[in-house]
This record gives sequence, structure tokens and C-alpha cells, in this order.
Amino acid sequence: MAVNEDQEMELEALRSIYEGDDCFKELNPVTFQYRVGDHGDSKAFLIEVSWPETYPEMAPVINMNAFFNNSISSAVKQNITAKLQEQVEANLGTAMMYTLFEYAKDNKEQLMENHQPINNAVTSSGTDNATMTSNAASSVKKRNKKEQLTKAQKRKIAERTDHRGELPRGWNWVDVIK
Repeated sequence: MAVNEDQEMELEALRSIYEGDDCFKELNPVTFQYRVGDHGDSKAFLIEVSWPETYPEMAPVINMNAFFNNSISSAVKQNITAKLQEQVEANLGTAMMYTLFEYAKDNKEQLMENHQPINNAVTSSGTDNATMTSNAASSVKKRNKKEQLTKAQKRKIAERTDHRGELPRGWNWVDVIK
């Protein structure tokens, strides 16, 4: 039971340290996510760490396959995982989550030095692009086209509203006393 006590103590410490921090997220009591960098930063990445049952004695499972990391190449992900595994080996047997997250935060530039953003868009041939561009232009024209009203409809709207297009005060009031 000492192992579970160690996990509970570390879990309590992580909750108190990262309370109110948007970068830290507890998925469940043994799985955590930590975002290194801001949302708009192209070199930001997300680390997901899971504890095995005998966590402080066994290494946690580090996962970089979150949707947030789709723009990062697999080589860079493997590099980050390898460097984090080195930190895990150095801290094996002790509570290491805070150490891992702070290492990743402090060495973000070094971990992401070979990062080239991946564009997930599918490219097509020139003739297809021209067709797609003309289709997109025609759909924009259709969106910009306003609904056509007849003169009678316009007159009825103008009679109901004032010069600003608003209904007069009390237009839907009901006379309670007759």
C-alpha cells in the first residue's frame, strides 16, 4: 500500500501546484496532460503521462500522440520522448511529474529545435485548384446575396418599425384593464 500512498501524495501535490494553471489537465487520477507553450505558439506541444500501478518504482508512460501535437513531426516527438525518458531514468523511484513538466518547460526551445510545422492540407493539381477557386467564388457570391422583398413586404416592415428599424416601445403589451 506504500506505492498507492506515494501516488496519492504526489497527486495531491500536483493538484496544489498546478491549481488554476491552464496548461495542466488531470484526465483521471493516474493520467495527466501538460501543455508546454501557448496556444498560438507554433513550438507548443502537449505531454500526456500515465502512471502504471507501481508508479514511483516503474517509469510512467509518456505519450505524445495527442491531437494538439498533429503539427509536430514524428522525429521531433520521438526526440522529446527520448529526452523525457532520460529524466525519468534519473528520477526513478521518486515523485517525478513536477520535475518532468518543469524540464519540458525550461528546455522547450532545445526540444523543439528541429521542428518544422507540418501542413496537413491535401494539395491537388492546377486544374482542380482553378475549379475549386471558381466554385468557392460562386459560393461566396451566393452568401452575399440578400433576400429579395416585394414592395408590399418592405412597406409592411416600414409601417411596423421606426426610422432605426426597431419596433416601437410597447408593441407587444397587453391591456390588462379594459
